[in-house]
Amino acid sequence: MKKNILVILGHPDTNSFCGSITQAYVDGAIGAGAEIRELKLGELTFDPVLWNGYNKIQELEPDLVKAQELIHWSNHLVFVYPNWWGSMPALMKGFFDRVFLPGFAFKYGEGSSLPDKLLTGRTAHLMVTMDTPAWYYRWVFHRPGHNQMKKTILEFCGIKVAKISEFAPIKGSSQEQREKWITLAKEHGAKV
Repeated sequence: MKKNILVILGHPDTNSFCGSITQAYVDGAIGAGAEIRELKLGELTFDPVLWNGYNKIQELEPDLVKAQELIHWSNHLVFVYPNWWGSMPALMKGFFDRVFLPGFAFKYGEGSSLPDKLLTGRTAHLMVTMDTPAWYYRWVFHRPGHNQMKKTILEFCGIKVAKISEFAPIKGSSQEQREKWITLAKEHGAKV
């Protein structure tokens, strides 16, 4: 089955190192014959604040309507983003708040406190940059951002997280190390 991959760049700056990782992954996946679509959150126009919670759903901006269409089109999602303050950037969290809505990503049945998962059949790969060393993030902080993405967002909606790749620590890394990470991202894309 041909992979329809949606690559979502969660860093607000498309020229960041996350942007380089995104491009490398896309190049590798295209070379492997995958069908690719991209969303660069920093280039989308939308209000990231869910002003009324789920009491009154805000009308989706055209970029968010397109995002939902692309999520439905995909069978694999790749999220590339930095870990800031233990989790994703605020823009990315706002994207989830506005796009992964009841009726689109999940719904509650009558009298049930557990959701129906409306995005089942999809997998995801998280590609995360961090200044924190990976071992410290795992053993001292217990991976709060990874747990949030995997368990309370994606799996909650039925998306199975197949892989988490960490690029860390970015702070103090050499150009040679960054080039190795870019090569690794391209290899990940080529494995689809």
